[in-house]
Amino acid sequence: MKDDDLTTRLIHHPYKPPEGFEAVAPGVHKASTVLFPNVEALRTYDWKNKSGYTYGLHGTPTTFTLEERIATIEGGEQCMLAPSGLAVITLVDMALLRQGDEVLLPDNAYGPGTVFAQVELAAWGITHRFYDAQDPDDLARQIGPATRLVWLEAAGSITLEYPDIPALVARVREANAQRSGEHAIVTALDNTWGAGIAFNAFEQGVDVSVQALTKYPSGGADVLMGSVVTRDLALHRKILLTRMRLGTGVGANDAELVLRGLPSMALRYHAQDAATRALAIWMQQQPGVLRVLHPALPGSPGHEAWKRDATAAACLFSAVFDASISQARIDAFCNRLRLFRLGWSWAGPISLCATYDLASLRTSHGWKNAGGLVRFAVGLESVDDLRADLAQALTALHD
Repeated sequence: MKDDDLTTRLIHHPYKPPEGFEAVAPGVHKASTVLFPNVEALRTYDWKNKSGYTYGLHGTPTTFTLEERIATIEGGEQCMLAPSGLAVITLVDMALLRQGDEVLLPDNAYGPGTVFAQVELAAWGITHRFYDAQDPDDLARQIGPATRLVWLEAAGSITLEYPDIPALVARVREANAQRSGEHAIVTALDNTWGAGIAFNAFEQGVDVSVQALTKYPSGGADVLMGSVVTRDLALHRKILLTRMRLGTGVGANDAELVLRGLPSMALRYHAQDAATRALAIWMQQQPGVLRVLHPALPGSPGHEAWKRDATAAACLFSAVFDASISQARIDAFCNRLRLFRLGWSWAGPISLCATYDLASLRTSHGWKNAGGLVRFAVGLESVDDLRADLAQALTALHD
């Protein structure tokens, strides 16, 4: 056998493994090029409805499987993937907004998504305004003739206010009743916190639900990915084709990691929820802590809406310290923590904390005179050990 014969046979080897293999973990299919059986297939295969494969960027059995499972978790009909949570926010913006349009943002929205509106969207002639997410009537007042997209977030970023989603959606529907279909306003929810477990976004009336799969679906703090879920096929296609034109996709190994995390997601969510509530209740009793923000705590903004509409509350709580406590002491408290590590993101196995300057993050007057804030993300460590870690570090506030 000649060397070139061997080279060719290794590439075009006749062996095909038998069909029928089934295992717990879905197969990992990696591809840029997808092979077609004939010219007719090359011309007719359609990736948009998942009936065929055309190019790795548009989907493989691995990514299609993940999309279908995420759609099921969220109670949607269609799902598409993108490289991060921020990527899906910007994808929805770019798909649904054009020059001269306006997007409305809750004052407590995820910061990088807001910055995208302030910089990129503004440069493209798309305006934005903020509304008070705890006041549906304020949203109604902010809606104008150019409004085409309203973002919702439950719970709010960092300060964790829980909005009355049905009431907010109702205000948008009232505005849409006076418009033609092409000028209708779309509602999009950042559902990363709820993850499809705390509540069903579509049953509360939203049009689009996005998640950072980086958080709960992955659970390992080792992958970046986002999803866009819809129930309206036309809306899904509009966003899907924008993703195609942008050329964004996700890798099979990243999809594999998220698929591996899904079976334990509900268990992790509820375990971290229970631990977070225990620590939040304890934290609000500590000297120097002005208030603790967590939707399940009575008195936390939006608690009544959360109690009515949701069944769980994720892994986050924020502590607002008394204004008399300097930022230097709050920093010392964070530096003294040993189990809570300093870092962004959440829903992984390790507990995290981060400090924020509320006055610089909010347009609403409600936080202008607040003290320093630390957001905690509770991991999977022992609750007793985490409580002890907080207790020893709190001494830094009074040293």
